[in-house]
Amino acid sequence: MPNNEPFIKRAPDQRWAPTQSQLDAFNNAQEKLLPPLVHSVRVKIAEWRENNYLGASSTSKALLEHWFETEHQKAGQDTPFQFYFAQREAVESVIYLYEVANYKDKYDLLRLDESGRVSPGMFPENWTRYIVKMATGTGKTKVLGLVLVWSFFHALYEEGSPLSKNFLLIAPNIIVLNRLRKDFEGLKYFFEDPFLPDDGFRNQNWRQDFQLTLHIQDELKPISDHGNIFLTNVHRIFMPEEQEMSFEDMFLGSKPKADADTKRDTDLGKILRSDRIKDLVVLNDEAHHIHDEKLAWFQAIQDINDKLKLKTGKGLALQCDVTATPKHNDGSIFVQTIADYPLVEAIQHGVVKTPVLPDKESRLKVTEKDSDDFVERYRDHLQLGYIEWEKQFQDLNHVGTPLLFVMAMTTKEADAAAEFLEQNYPLMRGKVLSIHTNRSGEIKETATNKKDKEELERLRKAADEVDAEHSPYRAICSVLMLREGWDVRNVTTIVGLRPFSAKSKILPEQAIGRGLRKMFPLDVDETLVVVGTAAFVNFIEELKDQGVEFKYSPMGQRGGRAQSPLVIEIDTEKSEEELHELDIPLPILQPRVVRDYRRLRELDVEGLNHPIAQLQDFPGDTKEIVFNNIHGDFDHITEVEEFTPEWRNVLRFYTGGILKSNRLAHGFDELYPKVEAFVRHRLFGKTVSPEDETVLKNLSTPGVRKIIYDVFQRAITKLTIRDVKTTELRGYRSLRDARPSPKSNQQFVKAKKSVFNLIIGDNDMELAFAAKCENQFKDVKAFAKNTEGQGGVRFHIEYQNARGSISQFYPDFFVKLTNGIIYVVETKGREVKNARRNIARLVCWCRDVNRLQEDYRYEPLYITYEDWIKHSDHARSFKDLIDLYQTDTYAHAPEH
Repeated sequence: MPNNEPFIKRAPDQRWAPTQSQLDAFNNAQEKLLPPLVHSVRVKIAEWRENNYLGASSTSKALLEHWFETEHQKAGQDTPFQFYFAQREAVESVIYLYEVANYKDKYDLLRLDESGRVSPGMFPENWTRYIVKMATGTGKTKVLGLVLVWSFFHALYEEGSPLSKNFLLIAPNIIVLNRLRKDFEGLKYFFEDPFLPDDGFRNQNWRQDFQLTLHIQDELKPISDHGNIFLTNVHRIFMPEEQEMSFEDMFLGSKPKADADTKRDTDLGKILRSDRIKDLVVLNDEAHHIHDEKLAWFQAIQDINDKLKLKTGKGLALQCDVTATPKHNDGSIFVQTIADYPLVEAIQHGVVKTPVLPDKESRLKVTEKDSDDFVERYRDHLQLGYIEWEKQFQDLNHVGTPLLFVMAMTTKEADAAAEFLEQNYPLMRGKVLSIHTNRSGEIKETATNKKDKEELERLRKAADEVDAEHSPYRAICSVLMLREGWDVRNVTTIVGLRPFSAKSKILPEQAIGRGLRKMFPLDVDETLVVVGTAAFVNFIEELKDQGVEFKYSPMGQRGGRAQSPLVIEIDTEKSEEELHELDIPLPILQPRVVRDYRRLRELDVEGLNHPIAQLQDFPGDTKEIVFNNIHGDFDHITEVEEFTPEWRNVLRFYTGGILKSNRLAHGFDELYPKVEAFVRHRLFGKTVSPEDETVLKNLSTPGVRKIIYDVFQRAITKLTIRDVKTTELRGYRSLRDARPSPKSNQQFVKAKKSVFNLIIGDNDMELAFAAKCENQFKDVKAFAKNTEGQGGVRFHIEYQNARGSISQFYPDFFVKLTNGIIYVVETKGREVKNARRNIARLVCWCRDVNRLQEDYRYEPLYITYEDWIKHSDHARSFKDLIDLYQTDTYAHAPEH
């Protein structure tokens, strides 16, 4: 079933809050659990959202409407794309604080503090800086992308905007930089997901105007007047050119030294401080590094801000940081944090994997041996980690390669763990990646040795592509890869062999963060198995004090299974002859419920039924802008002239919006005059002139906009969507063409009568139906469950839904009887809005198939939950079900 949890709008009082026992664990230092400003921001954002973003600029409103209130259907996807609510709340918080509330410095933000624990000295920067805290794997980079798009268009479209079209996008290390480079190169990131509205939306050419030049590290192109993205590792803007970087520095980012020389910059550093850049927004990924104003990292940004002030009188327009762990060494959360999506909520909502730990009995069986040999000392832990990984590999390798991740203390230990895995387990031979050393030892970036450079590039590429289908690796052994940036999806088992202590600066969430990202879609529950030393497991369990609930499981038994996803796939244990007999051909028909775009010209506005819009007066041609001083007291009022767009542009906007909402790629010239005629003669119940300023202002109100869209939606649907009454047989699909389909771990029937290994049920009724087909109904020769989502059968029939639009109907089961008749079965746990339409269409589909061919016979069967409860116990064969329900099935479908 679809997982809608990440998209639900939640009120501030519905969010996670620590219990008293959790507060006690932190000595009531609530700032270590909740950012002190976030609740106040959430309250203000919720009210602002309900008031339709009152006070925001037209650019901000347009983008917020497009991102979060518009349906985004991506090619090849069954369900529309949506941004998570956490992503929405984060970008709303940035826009509200910056543009509406005008909270841009420490004194503004202090007004949001309800804890009484925040002081001005906790804000070392003197420019606008907001921090977004989001758990690993919940889409922090998308938040950066949304903020970038907002700043760009605000600077482009809003007169006097304080924002910028120039962006410094900072990565802490090469791994993060390569990930960002993949997304941002060619700006494809912004066009593949719905960051950009279509041209014409709200009378702007968004896609045409989105022109930015991407500069990567010191590979600088000519600086563009349209806008620039400087994507760089932070060292490029503060490190001296002659300083030698170690391999680990280059790969993972070193801790900047307090006395780093920021005066001798690389070329990029000079460009950012030159007269060519007059304004700048800093976007900082994995931003927990900037926790100390003494660090050169912080000082480099401060220096760029100071140079901008000298040039223009204004410093950085904005700094927006994203990180899962914006915490100081004492565990307190950065006070600049304005939005928070904690790990506890991300796990509850199924956005990331659920950590699974060994139960107490299992832990007692895994001990450290008294030996100074690393492998001998931790052999139990390595073996347990491998066994857990092997079970996952057997379950999932057809849909992705699960990865075992071993954390060691030194590079020597990491290499020893890798050698142990390769020598003892055939599945690991030649498939373990150790990223810290090679035969030459440590690699320096400044090395001139060709062999070292080639090895460095090989390791970078291998680490970057470890999730790819062609990657040969099944295990990673490392020291520092637990740090940020290595955001792969396929880590399913983590073995921690580090002596973690309470004084460790590495947070528990960072230690398991590399394994939290999901392999599969949201509707598949996934687990991350965490094993290791007692100190490591206890260290991870500290997350319970932050609300995280773990699952506990007995581990180490090769016959057992953790709660990894089920994989529904063709049963390879059955012979070729058996699979052939169990296969069920699925006819592919040309759609008969179609859109006939040519009929758009027949639309008659005189015949449209609709509510009459009330023509309201809008007195005055100016609006008052109230200014308050820094203490919130009234200062003055400025009157601004009201702007009214040109009337033809308004009608063009509505015409384009109507076409898009009806998924019509063409027809603008046909529709525009009809929209104009409707507005002139029908909308207000009398003839009006859209050139009139009062009429134009009325056209911009939500109620009038809804009438226009609704009336044309109904009319176009009624006119263009129709059943053409004819169809053609295009061929057949085989069940054996289905790709492996991962599903959440749930009850299933082990199927001998199906080409698939398992038959799952989305509810008890489906599971019982499958069990009867498998075990009781002797007249069933073969059957299969239809599946949606990634992989699976994904067989569907188009139909016209209750709104009049075209939707897809996925029947539940296919059943082939011993007499050769194939039944397409739909079960309904409860009566739903489109059930009768679904069944009527299914009956029609079966009739069409039987008319078009004679090789097979297809029949529909519809079973409601109420009827199943009443009669299923008396059914001894599938024929009994036919006798019970087929008459009712056809009663749903009059002759077409």
